[in-house]
Amino acid sequence: MANTILSNGVRNNLLTLQQTTAQQGVIQNRLATGRKVNSAIDNPVNYFTSVSLNDRSSQLTNLLDGISNGIQTIQAASKGIDGITKLVQSLQSTIKQAQADAAQNRPTKAGGALANAAETAVTSKSLKDVALDKLIGAPGAAAPAAATATSPGHLGINTTTNTNAAFSITVGSDTYEASFALTATTTVRDIVNEINKSGLVTAFVDEKGQLNVKGKGSQTVEFGFGVGNAGPAAITAAQVAGTNSNTAINFAAADADVGTSTITSSNITSAVRSNLIDQFNDLRDKIDDLAKDSSYNGINLLSGDRLSIVFNEKTGRNQTRLDIQGSTITADNLGIPRAINTQLAGFINFQNDMDLEKATAALTGSLSSLKSLASTLGSNLSVAQTRQDFTKELANVLTTGAGNLVLADPNEEGASLLALNTRQQLSQTALSLANQADQGVLRLFG
Repeated sequence: MANTILSNGVRNNLLTLQQTTAQQGVIQNRLATGRKVNSAIDNPVNYFTSVSLNDRSSQLTNLLDGISNGIQTIQAASKGIDGITKLVQSLQSTIKQAQADAAQNRPTKAGGALANAAETAVTSKSLKDVALDKLIGAPGAAAPAAATATSPGHLGINTTTNTNAAFSITVGSDTYEASFALTATTTVRDIVNEINKSGLVTAFVDEKGQLNVKGKGSQTVEFGFGVGNAGPAAITAAQVAGTNSNTAINFAAADADVGTSTITSSNITSAVRSNLIDQFNDLRDKIDDLAKDSSYNGINLLSGDRLSIVFNEKTGRNQTRLDIQGSTITADNLGIPRAINTQLAGFINFQNDMDLEKATAALTGSLSSLKSLASTLGSNLSVAQTRQDFTKELANVLTTGAGNLVLADPNEEGASLLALNTRQQLSQTALSLANQADQGVLRLFG
């Protein structure tokens, strides 16, 4: 069979049609798949770069679940800290209620009246003010002198032979001793101020004109007062023990001297405080319970667990991660002792004002510790959330970059296909014209 011989014009137009059809097929495939690079054959550099970028994007996306779990774990611990803080604040409230009941638990002893109604009438002062303004004594005094309109009066101590005074205070295991000079101008107010310098008791003159010595805690309080002619530094416990009369201070008749004027009080039990003990201990136990329940997905940063959040797809030294070592939060670790009704080391004696003050300081310290821990958790949470947002954005950048290398532009490909369709039509017309031209030549020989 003889080969068909095509003219040059027909062959060129036919070749153009074949090329156009092939290009149409490529563009139609791009539009169908949405990709301009579907295999390494299309563009090896873009193809393998896109695969690498997509792989990394996929790995980072997979890490987002771990980051999200880590964030929730930190938030669970943070919520636990918030709850424990509220419990500690409730403990503070309980302590304040106990302290509000303190007055009836402080041992107090009042002496006799240092002023009378006749003195208030002549001086136009209250019993309290008359008593505070009275002098301790006067040179050569043998008996007390009443206040007048022009004189404050005195308590009858001979300041010629008794030039100094001293007192001794014992509260629990704490003792305070002091002495000071007596002068012609020393008043009851001065005595009150000297006693108050001890910090262990409170001395005051009440509205009845009586000198009171009150303990600041509910522990046993012992108080003694004496006068003598030795120097202030020499009047110590020996003279306070009973060698000098203190009848001028007007404690009870049985208190004829310092040796028998000592206040001795036993611990006083308050029913109100006793009832608050159970409330305090119950709140304290709830701290431990709340800390144990602050876990997420099996990790509890308030029970000493460790949390690791991985931020990149690498391993070994190149891996980026956030390691958070949790703390074991318990009432004991926060320095909050249990409350009891008696004095015992390591516990809060709710009947003791000083123990309550120490408990207040301990709770304040606990809040500071919780605040510090909350700050640390907040800082770590901020880091984790920042890295979460960064990872999302980076994964999007990688995916977009990979797409830019291999994805087809529908508008561009559509325009190209339209141009090829037009070219195909023109090529078909040109082929037809070339074929007609060949037939016209043949007709010349017909």
